[in-house]
Amino acid sequence: MQKRHSDRVLYFREQAYTTQKYVIPFIEKHHPITAETTVLEIGCGEGGNIQPFLDLGCKVTGIDLNGVQIEKAKDFYASHPNYSNLSLICRDIYQVTDLDETFDIIIIRDVIEHIPNQERFLPFIKRFLNSRGVIFVAFPPWQNPFGGHQQICSNKYLSHLPWIHLLPRSLYKKLLEWGGINPNELLEIKDTGISLERYLSIVNKEQYNIKEEVLYFINPNYEIKFGLRPRELWKLLNIPYIRNFYTTCGYYLLDLKTEQNDL
Repeated sequence: MQKRHSDRVLYFREQAYTTQKYVIPFIEKHHPITAETTVLEIGCGEGGNIQPFLDLGCKVTGIDLNGVQIEKAKDFYASHPNYSNLSLICRDIYQVTDLDETFDIIIIRDVIEHIPNQERFLPFIKRFLNSRGVIFVAFPPWQNPFGGHQQICSNKYLSHLPWIHLLPRSLYKKLLEWGGINPNELLEIKDTGISLERYLSIVNKEQYNIKEEVLYFINPNYEIKFGLRPRELWKLLNIPYIRNFYTTCGYYLLDLKTEQNDL
């Protein structure tokens, strides 16, 4: 598993594949995507999710705090025929207060579970959304078998152990250290991981409208990674709180409630 996360070209291609095959159709059910569409991705990394939008001629902006990944994104896209439609910004999202436009689509894919204080983040990003715009959010619930992202461990045993991130912090730290892993990154994820219920609580509090929600037992991204066909969670298993332990990904499309659109 570790090789997949260290091979950034492979990771880029996997992101692009899943966005093309699953994310774009999910959005297009509610919001058309054309060459006139403006797209913002928060936490874009090297920009794999961006490629299908850029291929369609969209005007795309990617923001990420990691300067190395932003530079790699510039290299990856240097020869793209629509490169002039791409803007890449290396900055903390809370410092991005000078964009002179709002966007039709905001993409937050596999990012929100890494952001401290989601209660601040979800209201903050409203400033980037235009009155007709939508926000696509996808994330793995914290309690799912690999919700702690332990699959990135270089230790082949720990990287395959489900649910170990749910251990008490001190015990989890000792286990990682025993496996020769610097625990800092995974402990940060333990601090920022988010459940479906807490996410929905923030969404409702901030007056977002959920246009569509799909929970997956088998994450769409697992198709390109592991050859597994995506499977939506059976309604019988969609039990609040308990569902976090076996839901590998949630897809959400949000917009602002009508009263906010009229402001």
